[in-house]
Amino acid sequence: MLNSVIVVDDEASIRNAVEQWLSLSGFNVQLFARAEECLAQLPPDFPGVILSDVRMPGLSGMQLLERLQQLDAGLPVILLTGHGDVPMAVEAMRNGAYDFLEKPFTPQHLMSSLGRALEKRQLVLENRRLHEQADLKVQLEGTLLGMSQGLQQLRRQVLELAALPVNVLIRGETGSGKERVARCLHDFGPRAGKPFVALNCAAIPEALFEAELFGHESGAFTGAQGKRIGKLEYANGGTVFLDEIESMPLAQQAKLLRVIQEHKLERLGANQSIEVDLRIVAATKPDLLEEARAGRFREDLAYRLNVAELRLAPLRERREDIPLLFEHFARSCAERLGREAQPVSGAQLAQLLAHDWPGNVRELANAAERHALGLASPNQAQAADGQSLAAQMEAFEAQCLRAALRQHQGEIKGVMEALQLPRRTLNEKMQRHGLLREDFLAP
Repeated sequence: MLNSVIVVDDEASIRNAVEQWLSLSGFNVQLFARAEECLAQLPPDFPGVILSDVRMPGLSGMQLLERLQQLDAGLPVILLTGHGDVPMAVEAMRNGAYDFLEKPFTPQHLMSSLGRALEKRQLVLENRRLHEQADLKVQLEGTLLGMSQGLQQLRRQVLELAALPVNVLIRGETGSGKERVARCLHDFGPRAGKPFVALNCAAIPEALFEAELFGHESGAFTGAQGKRIGKLEYANGGTVFLDEIESMPLAQQAKLLRVIQEHKLERLGANQSIEVDLRIVAATKPDLLEEARAGRFREDLAYRLNVAELRLAPLRERREDIPLLFEHFARSCAERLGREAQPVSGAQLAQLLAHDWPGNVRELANAAERHALGLASPNQAQAADGQSLAAQMEAFEAQCLRAALRQHQGEIKGVMEALQLPRRTLNEKMQRHGLLREDFLAP
């Protein structure tokens, strides 16, 4: 239950009396003598009620109501009025005020009005939160494409973790979309308006690593001309994405650990520490703890980075996402080049589904762009050369069955309806492809 109340009144005796009543009843109270001060310090989505006098120097209670209605029409405002102000207060309620109390009022009357107003505010904020979550979910579905259970679970995890102030480790093969997931963790969280800095640890020469991350002062080393802001300092307030973190030199791992622990860094050649507020999202192919046991990675840093972990399934383990992804990449390429989108034939789709995609989504995107240009992609040519049409169609049928079984979590009736197959035919096809209902049941 919400319990925050802002009291705006130019009379100190009224402010103090109301504060005493409310504090004794467990309310969190803020006091302001002027409406301008209240507006300057009011946070977005304030979780409470505004209690304001009508007649005040500067902005009146009526003008404050008007400003608050513009900022947040769902914020309850209760007006405190003198006897002669009642007609004015009634008019204010028509303009959006929640209630008015005529002075002098009793604590019981005040508590009753506040209780109702806080209940309304709680409903407004909860409804607003649900709408925002639904909007974010729709936006994320358009960013992390896929209908497989794995992708649906990944989107749920990303939305949950995006709002939390924790470091995240992303595990996945090359080309599986680790940077895109890291970007979503940033864009769908409270740091979205701050910098997102991506750094590939395997692409930086070891001699330049420290300067790249931490920056340097003028003359810190030979060739250090002028002061340079490092990537970590530049990302202050935002997110740093460290791809292939397993490639980071051990010496820099120790310095990164210190930044995470102390929220401070020092440029090369400097003696003064700089405070930084960072979220670290790291990505790796191997298991960092195994790397630590082999002496190639600091175990303490591995634990600091892996507060939460996201695992990205390779494309071969979520083949039902291939048609949607291929169509998306091909259409995007065609639009970018001003060309008409090329249709995908059944034989081409079977070839796509039969391929193992060792390069994952990156390789699929390349194949889709070649398709949009009217070129045969290498994987399609290989699939066509190595398999007969019958074999390709068999592979396509097996993938359709797997996708339906995953979607309906092994529920046979749903699979029959989705694929428009009688029970006996479905059983025969599942048996021929070695598919067992039990393998697709929900955990």
